[in-house]
Formats: sequence, structure tokens, C-alpha cells
Amino acid sequence: MLYSCKLKGACNLPVICNKKINTAGTSNADVPLAEPGMYQLDITLRRGQSLAARDRGGTSDPYVKFKIGRKEVFRSKIIHKNLNPVWEEKACLLVDHLREPLYIKVFDYDFGLQDDFMGSAFLDLTQLELNRPTDVTLTLKDPHYPDHDLGIILLSVILTPKEGEHVTCGRPALPVLGFCRAELQSTHYQNAQFQTQSLRLSDVHRKSHLWRGIVSITLIEGRDLKAMDSNGLSDPYVKFRLGHQKYKSKIMPKTLNPQWREQFDFHLYEERGGIIDITAWDKDAGKRDDFIGRCQIDLSALSREQTHKLELQLEEGEGHLVLLVTLTASATVSISDLSVNSLEDRKEREEILKRYSPLRIFHNLKDVGFLQVKVIRAEGLMAADVTGKSDPFCVVELNNDRLLTHTVYKNLNPEWNKVFTFNIKDIHSVLEVTVYDEDRDRSADFLGKVAIPLLSIQNGEQKAYVLKNKQLTGPTKGVIYLEIDVIFNAVKASLRTLIPKEQKYIEEENRLSKQLLLRNFIRTKRCVMVLVNAAYYVNSCFDWDSPPRSLAAFVLFLFVVWNFELYMIPLVLLLLLTWNYFLIISGKDNRQRDTVVEDMLEDEEEEDDKDDKDSEKKGFINKIYAIQEVCISVQNILDEVASFGERIKNTFNWTVPFLSWLAIVALCAFTVILYFIPLRYIVLVWDLVAPGSAVSMLGPGEGINKFTKKLRNPYAIDNNELLDFLSRVPSDVQVVQYQELKPDPSHSPCKRKKNNLG
Repeated sequence: MLYSCKLKGACNLPVICNKKINTAGTSNADVPLAEPGMYQLDITLRRGQSLAARDRGGTSDPYVKFKIGRKEVFRSKIIHKNLNPVWEEKACLLVDHLREPLYIKVFDYDFGLQDDFMGSAFLDLTQLELNRPTDVTLTLKDPHYPDHDLGIILLSVILTPKEGEHVTCGRPALPVLGFCRAELQSTHYQNAQFQTQSLRLSDVHRKSHLWRGIVSITLIEGRDLKAMDSNGLSDPYVKFRLGHQKYKSKIMPKTLNPQWREQFDFHLYEERGGIIDITAWDKDAGKRDDFIGRCQIDLSALSREQTHKLELQLEEGEGHLVLLVTLTASATVSISDLSVNSLEDRKEREEILKRYSPLRIFHNLKDVGFLQVKVIRAEGLMAADVTGKSDPFCVVELNNDRLLTHTVYKNLNPEWNKVFTFNIKDIHSVLEVTVYDEDRDRSADFLGKVAIPLLSIQNGEQKAYVLKNKQLTGPTKGVIYLEIDVIFNAVKASLRTLIPKEQKYIEEENRLSKQLLLRNFIRTKRCVMVLVNAAYYVNSCFDWDSPPRSLAAFVLFLFVVWNFELYMIPLVLLLLLTWNYFLIISGKDNRQRDTVVEDMLEDEEEEDDKDDKDSEKKGFINKIYAIQEVCISVQNILDEVASFGERIKNTFNWTVPFLSWLAIVALCAFTVILYFIPLRYIVLVWDLVAPGSAVSMLGPGEGINKFTKKLRNPYAIDNNELLDFLSRVPSDVQVVQYQELKPDPSHSPCKRKKNNLG
């Protein structure tokens, strides 16, 4: 039997699809399509034949997308360098009506570039027989070049009607944006309305563990890379990709033998591993970056719980990349219902408390703590649809771990009642909870967001958090109810403070903003003015503008110079921290709310909204790419300088008490050491002190440590413990963003309902 599949495009050319059917089956042509209901579509993507070549080597790296109603519902894995790929992948899709055809698109994967189109076809769901397996052959075409033969795609499909029962998909198709769904949605028709039901990710366990392991990668160096610039050098950087997880290294200017020393982690979702795509690039300001070469890592060939040193030859280019790769067991990340609560189960709670007890300080230093987040409900959300309702779902993020709830349809007061658990690698991380409106025809709409530092969490307390805008500078409509518990080992957390922070591999690109540039300039100016005012004050003492003050300064100068010892430097810092602490606990807190930064952030939010509306009206500066790159660099440098000064101030202001106490412990230890031990002995024994310890944080013997570090550990990642410590202290901008807003009781629907009843 033959039937026609329409192509997307104005030409609407037919594509002949051969169907091998069982004549004993019943066609759904007799089923009235207007009848409400739910169908389960099980698809097995078999293989492709004679696909189009899109790469220079005469091959392609094909993958397939399925779309229904312009919404992507499945994406296959990538088969590298093959025009006859075999996928054998299964997808389970839920279809609420059969009028929307299944749209199949094939692409050639090009890392770092736009993927090349390889053809498309439609599958008319109304022509499928119910409850019968059907083999389908789709001929791929390009609407712009209908005469080109682009090969065929072979599928096996089963269409099953669902009448109020739970769907039993063998392998649900997860979204492709790097998220993990807590649930898939199924709906059934009852009393002329659709009601939302849920399907667990795991049919066996009520608690779902989402990834099977962690891939830890350390990019060490490059050797003899290809020269791409006219000066015989390059500005190389490296991109990594595992599925939809991406990471980009820093740029090393003017070298063919770059030393990166960068470490990052990927989540491992497949039991058998996966393929990591690696490409090297040369940065070119003002034009497209040059391609240096590519290579791959087959994780299935690497043994677990062991570090592998790999020297990879770059294909389609010159040179090698040196990496360290380690595969470890899965972290504690899961999703469950409220009824399955780890901390309420006595045995599980005891195991967790034992795991992070003070007696297990040196057991797995990367495992700092345990985080449990209960996403209960939201109230008074913004209406994103024309019907005056929204289809909200919630995204919970901790560093690079991202989990999602299910979607509650047509509701401004959704209840999710989900429990998320995370493994804490850095106690200074910030938990981000974002609410979106699901939209079938386009990307999800933003409804609100909160950012909660882990150290500010009060365990076991259910709180209503006011949702903020994208920049976290002001409130938006609605509140979200969360209950959060944090259990961690304080000693492990302190040691982890002195190593580099985990870098997020999903971050917004730097953009040029007049308001942002002005904000960073004002912040930098404020830090510099502190030093300028201090210099004016000292100079006024020399000029005897105030004789009593100058006399007191002169006596203090003589006393300090005559009695000065090196240990007095950390002692003075210790006294300053202690003084501020007693001011705070006595109620004489001199810390003022930074309204200047808040005003600038609000102005920046207004500018962002204006830019979104007038994106086509670009100024002259945005048209000159090279100037824009320079301005962005200046903007970022100002931000780094201002943040450095603000973090020092916030350390002494006890903005984060945990860090201030850690600084007091380090300063006390260093003061005692300098008091009893001469400096020359400290310098000589410095290399015996383990890097990352409290002593090494402020040690003066950095020279010997630097000289011997490469001999002791050739592949050690360079870091500065003091800068790593300061990177955990929030800047003034972050303090404003993490500030918790007080909910307005009048905005609560429950409160309004009581008032109306009264």
C-alpha cells in the first residue's frame, strides 16, 4: 500500500512511502478525528540509506529530529562519518489528535557550526493502522531542490489509542535542551475536559536516578598545533560536546603549544558511555574563527574509576591534545514524589548524616554535602497564554545539574509536589529555581526565578519565595513554595573553598551594554575612590591639617615602626574582622543597603527589555564587530576589578559568615605561625605543605611551591588559593541578586479567597 507524505515548504511535493502492513489490522480511517482522545505513538528509528554527503570527506554525521506541531519531540544520537547509519532507537510519543503529521528532518552535525540540512519528510498519522506494527520507508527531499535524491529513512511505528489509562512508554523521549524531565504528561478525556496525569520515568522505582555517572575531563595542553595567523602562530581554544552538554576552554593567545590546565565535568546518561566530540579553533577578532582540527573520545573503551591520560591526534589538521579523563559512579541526583522523601526515611537519613559526619573528612573530598529540594507549589503566576492561563513547569539548577518538574496545564496556581536531591560539590553554590510556561509552538516563556545561596538556607522550613525577573533585580508576579534541606561536612566545604570553582558550561554569551558598561565603571570608580580617599587622609596627616590627628598619627607611626613584626599584618586583619563582628552582634551594623547598585540593575533590566523589543534597530557600535569585542573586554575587566574590591569588603563585612569565620581561622593560624617560626624557615618548608591547605592560603613561600609544583604533579591545575577563596565571596551585584524579597500577603490566592468569603 502506498500513501503520500507532504513536504514542508510552499511546493508541497509528495513523497512516496512504502508501508508494509498486516492486512488483518484495523485502519483508523473509520475513527472520527474530531473525537477527543490520546494516542501513544511508538517509533523505532531503524536506519538510513544513501544519505546526502555534507562533509568535505564525502561523508556526513547524520542525526534525526521528530517534530509534531512545530515542536521537537525527539532527537536521535549522532552517527559519525556514515551515509548508511543504523540507529535502532526507540521513542514513545503522546499525540492528542492525529491531524498533526509527524515531521522528520535529518541533519549533518557540525560542531561549532550550523548543522547542515540533509532532507525531510512527513508521516501522515491518519493513514496508520491502530494496534499494528507498521514498517515505513520515507524518501527524503529538500523543498528548495525537489529533484535531488537525498536518500531514505526506515521506521517502525505502532499507534495505540489511550482511554484514560497510564501510558507505558518503554523509553520516554526527553527534551533536547540539556534538561531532565521529572515526568512526562499524558491526558485523558473526562467530562469534556482534559485532565493532567503523570508518568514516572521509571516504571519500577518511584524514585528516579537520572544519570549513570560523571565524566571528569582535564584539558592539559596542546602540542604543535597548526599556525592559522599571518605571524605563524594561533590563538587556540577547544570546544567539547557530549550529547547536548557543551564546554568551551579559555583562549590562549599567540601560541602553538598552549597550556590550558582546565577541569570540568559532564553527566553520563548512557550505560555504555558515549562519544565526546572535540574541536580546536583559532580565535579571530572581527571575522569567523578558523578551524584547527577535531578528535573524539569513545567513553565505552575507557575503564571506570581510573584516570586515563590521552594524547589525541587532531584530524583534518595538525597537532595533538593532551587530556586526563576519569569516569566515576553517579552522584546523588534524583527525582521523586513527596511520599518518597530521603530525609524522612530514618535509615536513609542516618546514612546521609554518617556520610557527611566529621569523622569522614578525608573520604571523597569532592562529596561535600547533600541537598534536598521540595518543589511544592506556586501561586499567582503570570498569565502567559491568550486564555489568561499558563502551562507552568519548574527548572531546578545547581551548578551544571538541571532537573525539571512536569507541566501543570492551564493553571496559575500549580502544585508539583516533587522532591529533588543533589550532590553538593561546593557549599558556596547557588540554587536557582525558574518557572517557565510551556508553549507547543515556540520556546518556553519565562515566568519568574529565584536564586538561593546554599549557606542561607534554613533546613526544613517551608518558605514562600517571591519570583524575580531574569536579572534577579526586582519582583515579578507570583510566589513559589519550597522546602530545602542542606547537610554538609564543614571541613570538606572549607578545603573545597580553596580550589577553583566549577565553571558552568551553559552560560549566557557576553554582550555589549551601555548600561552594563556604565555600571561596571561606577563600581570600579567606587573601589578606586576608597584608596584615593585613604591616600588623601594620610597626606592630610603629613600636612598637619588637623594637629591633634597628625600628632596621634605620628605617635602611632613611631610605635609601629619600633615594634613591628611580620605577624602583626595578619593580626591587624584579624582585629578588623573581629571588630566588625562585634559591631554586627551588638546591633550597630554599619552595613548599608547598596541602593546605587540596585538602581543600576533595574535600569539595565529596562534596557534589556527595550533591546528585546527593538532588536532590529541596532546602533552603529553593534555593527562593528572588532570594536564591540574591545568594548566587551573593557566591560569585563571593569567588572573583575570592581568585583575583586567588593569581595574583599564583603569578607570583612561578614556578608557570608561561613567565609568570614574561615578567614579568621586562617589568620589566627598564620599569626601564630609567624609569631613562633621565623619567616625563612616557613619559606624553606613551604613545599612540604599540601596546596589548598589553610596554611597555603596566605603563605609567603609561593616561590618554592611554584618551582616544585610541576615536578611533583606535572598535570596539576594552576590556581591561587586566595583568589579561589575570594571567588566564593559575593560581589555587591550578587548580594542584590541573592536578596530574598518579602512576599505580599494580598497577592496570595488563598488570602484573597478568605477575604472574599468574609
